[in-house]
Amino acid sequence: MNKKILVAVLLTAILAVVTMGYAVGNYFVDFALKRGNDNDPLAPPAACAYIQDKNLTVPPEPIALKEKWSAISSDNRHLAATHFSTARTGKRWAILIHGYGMNQHYAGDYTEVYLQNGYQVLTPDLCASGETDGQYITMGVKESEEIAVWTRKIKEQYPDAEIVLHGVSMGAATALMAAARDDIEGVVAVIEDCGYTSVYEMFSTQLGVLFDLPEFPIMNCIDIVSGIKTGVMLSDATPIKVMDKIKVPVLFIHGEADKLIPPVMMEQLYDACKAKKEKFIVSGAGHGNSMSTDSKKYWSGIFDFLAQAEGN
Repeated sequence: MNKKILVAVLLTAILAVVTMGYAVGNYFVDFALKRGNDNDPLAPPAACAYIQDKNLTVPPEPIALKEKWSAISSDNRHLAATHFSTARTGKRWAILIHGYGMNQHYAGDYTEVYLQNGYQVLTPDLCASGETDGQYITMGVKESEEIAVWTRKIKEQYPDAEIVLHGVSMGAATALMAAARDDIEGVVAVIEDCGYTSVYEMFSTQLGVLFDLPEFPIMNCIDIVSGIKTGVMLSDATPIKVMDKIKVPVLFIHGEADKLIPPVMMEQLYDACKAKKEKFIVSGAGHGNSMSTDSKKYWSGIFDFLAQAEGN
């Protein structure tokens, strides 16, 4: 075989491998991160059907004063949120950050409790969710930037605002990554409920659970293609890498029976956090179910923590 033929064979083989790698990555990026399907352009990613609680329902909207808010992201996407308040709310605020495949309406029961405790509440739709523009979820990267946009908007209108970031699952990861940003404003505490250390690690586990497939080389393909299609690599959604940048108090909460994001991830995040911190486990709670499993422990733990964090 002469040199030209050998080079042609090698290039053909490389092209075939690259093409196959892109096809595999493209399939899983769309499966896990892309919003919409043939019947509903706003439907959550297809993966939601496999990992979300089948009994999950949208809670009733709180009976409170409300107004629609909007903003523009750095990549010129429309951002949507709702501001809730009552006659007795003051300078304390909570931004409630929803989880993967959800939207702001899933925060209604959390909103009600914060309102009852004197907080104003903002419930944003994150990237590619609800009324916020975007085709792909980025698992906390663009979402954390959006939270920083909302904190700045709150501070512009309410300069004395003291803001708590409260997120569940992907929302918890988003809250941590937002709190670590240099452009965040007015945040006094973070409530982190069942967040992950690294979405790359979590997806690697689910690749085996759902498809019985190995991490290598599939996750590498997914990571590269996610960067091409969404502008953000999957491996960028790694809250544990920024824990040392968080300066405000953080409360870590996790369900003892969480099978999607194991409690050991909470322990790793807690250990990596250099700010003032506390943690507790809710016995018998699955993923994202700590509040519904033991509401009394959940909320007493949160408001005791916030009373100290806010200096009340």
